Amino acid sequence: MTPVNPPPLDRTSPPRLTAQWWRQPAAALPEGVRVRVLRAVYGDACAAAELVPRLTDRQAAGIDPLPTEPAELAPSLLRERRAQTRALPDDTRLLLLLAAADQYPVSTDAFLRAVMAARLDTRSLDAAEAAGLAHAGVGGVVFRDAWTRIVAYETGSPADRRDVHRLLARVLSGEGETPWRSWHRGAGALGPSGRLAAELGAAAGKAGDTGRLSLARALAERAAELCPDPSEQARLIVRAAAYAWQSGDGDRARRLAATTCDDALTGVLALRTGNASEAFDALLTAATTSPPARTAPGPARPPVGKVPAPSAARAAPAAVRSPAADASTPVASATDAAPTPTSPPTTDPAAHFLARATEAAIYTGDIRRLREATRVADRLGVVPPGTLSGLVAAFDGRYEDARDLLKQAAGRCGPGGDPTVLIHAGIAELLLGDHTRAATATVRAAASARALGTPVAVPQAMEFRAYADFWTGRPRAGEAAATDALWQAHATGQDNGACHLQAALAMFAALTGDADLCRERAATARSYALARGLGLPAALAQWALAFLDLGVGNFSAAAARLRALAGFGPGHGHRAVRHLATPHYVEAAVRTGDTRVARVAHADYHRWASTVRSPDDLALSARCRALLAPGEEAIDHYRTALDLHSHGTRDFERARTELLFGSALRRLRRRTEARDRLHSALEAFDSFGAPHCADQARTELRALGAPAAPTANATGNATARLTAQQLLVARMAADGATNREIAARLALSPRTIDHHLRGVFTRLGIRSRIELVRLIAESDEGEVG
Repeated sequence: MTPVNPPPLDRTSPPRLTAQWWRQPAAALPEGVRVRVLRAVYGDACAAAELVPRLTDRQAAGIDPLPTEPAELAPSLLRERRAQTRALPDDTRLLLLLAAADQYPVSTDAFLRAVMAARLDTRSLDAAEAAGLAHAGVGGVVFRDAWTRIVAYETGSPADRRDVHRLLARVLSGEGETPWRSWHRGAGALGPSGRLAAELGAAAGKAGDTGRLSLARALAERAAELCPDPSEQARLIVRAAAYAWQSGDGDRARRLAATTCDDALTGVLALRTGNASEAFDALLTAATTSPPARTAPGPARPPVGKVPAPSAARAAPAAVRSPAADASTPVASATDAAPTPTSPPTTDPAAHFLARATEAAIYTGDIRRLREATRVADRLGVVPPGTLSGLVAAFDGRYEDARDLLKQAAGRCGPGGDPTVLIHAGIAELLLGDHTRAATATVRAAASARALGTPVAVPQAMEFRAYADFWTGRPRAGEAAATDALWQAHATGQDNGACHLQAALAMFAALTGDADLCRERAATARSYALARGLGLPAALAQWALAFLDLGVGNFSAAAARLRALAGFGPGHGHRAVRHLATPHYVEAAVRTGDTRVARVAHADYHRWASTVRSPDDLALSARCRALLAPGEEAIDHYRTALDLHSHGTRDFERARTELLFGSALRRLRRRTEARDRLHSALEAFDSFGAPHCADQARTELRALGAPAAPTANATGNATARLTAQQLLVARMAADGATNREIAARLALSPRTIDHHLRGVFTRLGIRSRIELVRLIAESDEGEVG
């Protein structure tokens, strides 16, 4: 076994590549596969170009996991490095072998101690430095690249590798160095050993408890290789897969999972990478077949939909745990890998599996499966998380119960908590209409996930932050955060989460008026979502297209798209998205003269708004009432809506209310107040970067015969008109990068870069890159000034 892993996901932006070799083979790959290929080969464009033709059709399509062993990634590059390494003197190669064994799977910082203990002469490294392969650094040896380090280890004889591991284990004698010492003892073993397997399994638990998940994965995987008991070996593989998944190594997790049969592990991986309906079935099976809780029973479970008392099961960390591991009993499980001080690990695996099964049902939008999950929960005496119970109650029309359950979940958004609990709190706040607290909860969830060393939870949190950013009129910040989260979702193998983020980015593109990008993102999201039964992102992408139509005045198309959401079944639509889109549907339907269904939709929306008492929801309900009211009757409803907006956080929707109010005032010939409302809306839309909505306000002002005030962008920084992605591409182009070079750096297709640059030129009113260089320079000077 070669102890080499990809580096941890501590970076937040894609690798920057300019090599020519990567461009051609990457063009045909999906965006997610391109990102994972680059991560697998440590950002090396030459290795990536070698790997891509070796992928199977299913790997190239993103269906099967990518190779993880170095020999499968870049064999030609490794052959070249082997030839260079074997030309070195034996003493130099021994030092390089010692250094390579010390650095991976994670650094053990024992190289210098080992050199001193063995009295090795480090002057032998001069030959490696002369060959350009490695050089001595402050803490040990610095290799030319990852491939040189891999070869330095592989070219050592088995006996030499065992000797250096035993040497490193001997010098790692500190009290807190047990996991690293156990790793080297296991790597230096001659063959299967039950004693060593038990030691490595225990060390994996300690490493997982402290958030060192990459080390925990390596220890559990090596323990499985050394374990002579097949049943125990299978449990260790499940643990290794769970640790790999939590640490962000999705390809390795899926490869390990394929070697064993575990419903819970299969379900969790399917929830984030496969078919959501299959994930639900696997997780529900795991919930019903899992062993009973290992603690004394608590109070009887209240009926589903009633507010339960806080329980350890609902408080238990989820994102930092493997949902699979509690299925094993004799071995410390990966489910207990990283408890937090405020959230003790659950002792009831059924509660955890059922929570994940309900999440799968939420992703599909399948009410039947939601009800099935609640029936199983009743039979098992398990309380699912408050957010999911609240959604079940809401979908059943029990709005008061839903409100109470969601408020209970929303109250658990303090700093430093478990990432999944914080994500659920953010979702609850979104449904309750408090988008500021929703953004806070999801940002805290991402920060907690990073602190715990579980990058897999970061994009999950950002999926739901996007909703808050959209509603509160922060398209630039939202687009930048969602773009970064999309890359992280791709890198960690969470294709379902990436699909959701693609749909969110389509919403931002619709808000900023980038029609081509909106359609491209929405088509990508819907194509993937419909193939895997993901009703939530499919519905969100449909809403994005409808919002784009609404922004350009294509009301009949917008109404048709939003009306279709009500008719879409599981895996194609989603009741929560349909509910959130109700104010937009009412607006589009009124503009087309079809108010019958709009009145029914508004009645249900108003009932929810009245139940949760969210100022924003009540404001939008009042706006819908104004749109449905004739003539003068609408005025008081608009005033009520604006008064409620002043107590809420949906600044973008407040601007739309002012636009609609101003338009109504113009038709009633109240010119002075209409002009004031329209100017206020125009200023807000310009500040949000929503040109389509701003154009609607200008059209209304022209109909009044009033000049539109110059926008901030007209007299200020020209680059303020660009979206976050457009500005990033523009800066690279101004620096002299070609379209293909930009595409390689951002792991996007050249066609997408062409589209972004066309949008940049259109928004800035320029026709050449020379003008772009000038504008970017002026923008930078203005910021410095």
